[in-house]
Amino acid sequence: MDFQISGKTALVLGASRGLGAAIAKSLAAEGVKVFAAARSADKIEASASITPIAVDLSDKASVAALIETLKQQGGVDILVNNSGGPKAGPAVGQTSESWTAAFEMMATSIFAVTNAMLEGMIAKKWGRIITIGSSGVEQPIANLALSNGVRAAVAGWSKTLASEVATHGITVNMILPGRIDTDRVRELDGIKAKNSGASVEAVQEASRNDIPTGRYGRPEEFAAVATFLASSQASYVTGSSIRVDGGMIKGL
Repeated sequence: MDFQISGKTALVLGASRGLGAAIAKSLAAEGVKVFAAARSADKIEASASITPIAVDLSDKASVAALIETLKQQGGVDILVNNSGGPKAGPAVGQTSESWTAAFEMMATSIFAVTNAMLEGMIAKKWGRIITIGSSGVEQPIANLALSNGVRAAVAGWSKTLASEVATHGITVNMILPGRIDTDRVRELDGIKAKNSGASVEAVQEASRNDIPTGRYGRPEEFAAVATFLASSQASYVTGSSIRVDGGMIKGL
């Protein structure tokens, strides 16, 4: 299928590894010019279609510099908001500083980037904003209080924004990953194993038993959904939160 996005320009945040890296490669394969942004930009493999660019989403000055650079490039047609997750921990005992830091990195930064890129999208009457969330938005994940709380706020923002910009030909959607085989998920499995006294293998087996497909997802499978949402064919999909979780979330 021709997604009709060849020649478009995209910004993918958090593109040095995991879901962000997979999405950047998938979009590039469709002929999209991708600005792949991450704190560790040196870990991003540059190509004719992928341009690494450094950004630290926890640093306002770094975010402002990214915005200025992209404005000088004419903005982007496709924006993939993908931020790293905060450290694991319970809700009890979290400091206000921890909440503020998590919100700045995972929410305020992507709000600022999105606002800046919307100007060009509105002028072109075409745009795609895709934000990577978490299954914790619908079913809070134990010991990930900061992530659960902040990503829920981002979900509310995404839904609100979708209604505001739909008449400009801009779609706004979220994708909620379940257990995708990434470094981040492996790190969380390791933390759970340490806290429970079980082996990492036992933790992973228990997780697989909770997933109807019986396995973790592949980053490429997740990226395929993001690429479809970026396509012209997805022009009537907006304000949605789409699960890519192998059926893990049991709620309707």
